[in-house]
Amino acid sequence: MKCKEGSPVLIIRVGDAFCKGCFKDYFIHKFRAMLGRNRCIYPGEKVLLAFSGGPASSSMVRQVQEGLSREAAKKLRFKPGIIYIDEGAVCGQSLGKREDIRRQVETILQATGFPYHMVCLEEVFDLPSSVLRSIPHSTTEHGHSYKEAVDGFIRRQQQQQREEMTGDAASSLKDQLAELSMHRSSWKEGVPVPGTPPVSHTEELTKLFGAVKTLTAKEELLQTLRNHLILHVARTSGYTKVMMGDSCTRVAVKLLTNLCLGRGAFLAVDTGFLDSRHGDVLFLRPMREYPAKEIAFYNRLFGVPTVFMPALDTKAPDRASIHRLIEGFLCRLQCEFPSTISTVYRTGEKLCVTPREADPGGCTEALQCLFCLCTLDTKVVDGSSLQSTVLSEQICQKPPPPSAGNGCCRGAWNQTGCCNNPPVPGDSSHHAQLLPLLCYSCRLTIKDMSCLEPLPPYIHSEAERRQCRAAMKQEIQEFLLEEEESDGGEGLPLS
Repeated sequence: MKCKEGSPVLIIRVGDAFCKGCFKDYFIHKFRAMLGRNRCIYPGEKVLLAFSGGPASSSMVRQVQEGLSREAAKKLRFKPGIIYIDEGAVCGQSLGKREDIRRQVETILQATGFPYHMVCLEEVFDLPSSVLRSIPHSTTEHGHSYKEAVDGFIRRQQQQQREEMTGDAASSLKDQLAELSMHRSSWKEGVPVPGTPPVSHTEELTKLFGAVKTLTAKEELLQTLRNHLILHVARTSGYTKVMMGDSCTRVAVKLLTNLCLGRGAFLAVDTGFLDSRHGDVLFLRPMREYPAKEIAFYNRLFGVPTVFMPALDTKAPDRASIHRLIEGFLCRLQCEFPSTISTVYRTGEKLCVTPREADPGGCTEALQCLFCLCTLDTKVVDGSSLQSTVLSEQICQKPPPPSAGNGCCRGAWNQTGCCNNPPVPGDSSHHAQLLPLLCYSCRLTIKDMSCLEPLPPYIHSEAERRQCRAAMKQEIQEFLLEEEESDGGEGLPLS
């Protein structure tokens, strides 16, 4: 052991025995080191913590509490808030069960002392279409460098301390109490506690997930809607960063799962520490170096409260979805070979984003997926696997031409449809209009839906807007300058 004094209480790896105090220092240091190494949270920024009630997100909230406490050697300098999303309607929970879980979650969030936001997943039907647009991030507001921002923040703190020391002690205490009461009142006013969601929205959400055929597509759709809701709350409440509670185990499972789902081009964005696809709001994963085993030990030893909530894949067999299959495969392999999770994680850590993905502000809307907002990877290149897949789908969907004069319709099938095979009313036109706006992986999710009408209105309105803009651009294409001509030419002088 490192301290050589206390008695060991747990062994993380072979030869790594920790007493309770050493393990706490080790756990806290890893969280601080992750934030300090990346240097993307500036002093005074508002950071939204995504809380699900699970072990990883609960441990993440506790680490932020430790970093903001008076006893912390190096205090965190950002302003945290917490968001919790009630997804009980998707899992088929009754209103009474959902209310019980909300009360448990609210008790935990109130104990943190942070402002919190409790929203229902049904609120996605009230989202604006602007949530599907990337907003360029402005870097001028924090100065030229991270060090300058920290130095300026420390100087302001020292100046405030000097003013408090030179001023009257009684008036200073009175001002502090007034400020504290004002902060508490503003926190209470800014906490949207959900009541019972509208019955119509609950029915629409149930209908939406009822139209999805496979559990894999349901989990992908749920993740997409959840991210859209978190992004909307962050933007409307002034948060510039969002912390997600993805552990090392979850990141490893997600990495292999996304490979199977055709998201190999976005692995660095989906599993890396920094996700900048939304532009103005950055998604961070500070728990990505913690295996599930370490998180479970920490929560057990230090009494971190958690809330169990059934998910879509609760009690589902291993082969019910790709997510469950990959998770079961990795966990069984981890039991035999303890370095499996860390090996997969370290392999994915070597991936990096392309310049276009790193700067979403320079990427036009036409090049971004309508669902996940990643750069479209559906440009068909001769000889590519995507070209073969698209060609196979077109051949399978094309009806065979009937022989002339044969059949009950005597060759009139192309006008009204054959009486033996009448045209099926459906969403084929909606699928055809929506697919060009999606990346390959999101196309697979849409193809597993029997109809697209139950999708939230903001998705339909944004798709229509992009199609109108594309049609307008096509009409004036001959009057536009080509990109290479406008960027690189030794151009002609403008008069």
